[in-house]
Amino acid sequence: MGSAGDIVHIDNVAPKRPGCSNNFVLVKVPTWIEGLEDNEYVGVGARFGPTLESKEKHASHTKLALADPPDCCSKPRNKLTGEVILVHRGNCSFTVKANVAEEAGASAILIINNQTELFKMVCESDADVNIKIPAVMLPQDAGSRLEKYITNTTMVSVALYSPKRPAVDIAEVFLWLMAVGTILCASYWSAWTAREVAIEQEKLLKDASEEFLQVGAVGSSGFVDINTTSAILFVVIASCFLVMLYKLMSFWFVEVLVVLFCIGGVEEGIPVSEAVIRDNLFLIDNQHLSLFHSFFGGLGDTRPDKKGIGLGVEDVSLRQVLILVILMLPGPTNVWFRRYAESFIKVPFFGAVSHLTLAVCPFCITFAVVWAVYRRISFAWIGQDILGIALIITVLQIVRVPNLKVGTVLLGCAFLYDIFWVFVSKWWFHESVMIVVARGDKSGEDGIPVLLKIPRMFDPWGGYSVIGFGDIILPGLVVAFSLRYDWMTKKSLRAGYFVWAMTAYGLGLLVTYVALNLMDGHGQPALLYIVPFTLGTLITLGKKRGDLKTLWTRGEPERPCPHVQLQPLEQKE
Repeated sequence: MGSAGDIVHIDNVAPKRPGCSNNFVLVKVPTWIEGLEDNEYVGVGARFGPTLESKEKHASHTKLALADPPDCCSKPRNKLTGEVILVHRGNCSFTVKANVAEEAGASAILIINNQTELFKMVCESDADVNIKIPAVMLPQDAGSRLEKYITNTTMVSVALYSPKRPAVDIAEVFLWLMAVGTILCASYWSAWTAREVAIEQEKLLKDASEEFLQVGAVGSSGFVDINTTSAILFVVIASCFLVMLYKLMSFWFVEVLVVLFCIGGVEEGIPVSEAVIRDNLFLIDNQHLSLFHSFFGGLGDTRPDKKGIGLGVEDVSLRQVLILVILMLPGPTNVWFRRYAESFIKVPFFGAVSHLTLAVCPFCITFAVVWAVYRRISFAWIGQDILGIALIITVLQIVRVPNLKVGTVLLGCAFLYDIFWVFVSKWWFHESVMIVVARGDKSGEDGIPVLLKIPRMFDPWGGYSVIGFGDIILPGLVVAFSLRYDWMTKKSLRAGYFVWAMTAYGLGLLVTYVALNLMDGHGQPALLYIVPFTLGTLITLGKKRGDLKTLWTRGEPERPCPHVQLQPLEQKE
């Protein structure tokens, strides 16, 4: 799901009629105490009255006066000469209060709600809606504070304006790059591993090695090939988990999610034998490419007695990405780090672990703990995104789509899942379950840690542009499959499917952000746009090239056994 936060609420349920047809918009209320700038509050505009200025420079500073009587249901005793009047909710309708305030000479009316949440101010069927002053509701705590200042004979002035979001914010550009870049890296990582598996299997077959079955068994346990049944079950389980989050959302529940998120981001499975680094680290030609080959293509469930042959998928994490960067440093430090990457120590429960891994792990754990403790500060989103990207790459390495049929079932179910929980769930729960969970309502948190997010830098309303992990992982499984297929069939980038799949995903995500801005920041189900682009491109291109049957069923080319010599059948006389 993509979201930027709603500032305009288009309500087609609340009654409309001429003079009472405004959308419910958020309103900024900056305040000045004795001429000095103080807090800025956020209210909501009424269904009736004129619309507010959209630019702060056009909004005038106006003195704030307290209504007497406080409910403003009858003519105020104090004389008003263009002040903004502050009144309490209750005892009469909103339109009555606004009409009384206008007749008394007020330039606008601020209504204090009787609770901390905001309330939609609508019109009664017989109300006089010929109201010429704006009406804004403030939450209880903001109104009480302003009332306290005025009671103490302090001069308070306010301004009212409702700024619009920019058409495009740079945060969305960076978020798009993060999502596309994550899938790009994970796809190449996954394809490299698959190609190395195929190469090793071919070598073993040619040598008629008895190790083939044993090594093949090890490799098969390194990753999970999902099938159509598990693809359908995924949506069912994900729906149950989403409802559980919605119903049980609280501070302690989010704390549990934060702990699990940190564990997954730092290390998705610490028991990794590093015999491949030891055996393949010092390849002669193309040093850095060979190192990339060794690290990306070999970390798996390998054992020293298997001579460093690793056919399982590697456990990717922040720890291993950091190790790779360290090992690729140039100069004398590279030799020193590689020496420690070669030496191993046996750790209880974890098996053989290199000294370099032991040195890096405390840093990664500290990084996750520091983020968890200070995740509410303004720049904590950076740590969340780093851990999130590491976790996404991990999932894209462990879980694989074996063919396009499974990918279609998975994305098709996810397509319906996203639409249902963003849009259709409003009919049953009276609010979008997906959006409520993503925002972290009732948890005291600014969203839950299953999102990549970037602050909206040029948005007067602030907030974050976000994208859910599922909007990257699920299409990413199909994109990664397309690159594995290209490499296994030895197709060039131009003749293959990966470039087309990657482009389709990028365009689908781009359309999502266009829709998001056209809908004034209302949360959008990203898979609604991404799935048709991605699947439609692969299926259409596969059918045009005549590869659809292989893509749909096998998902990889046939590899005949070199030991089997097919002899032509002799014709019977």
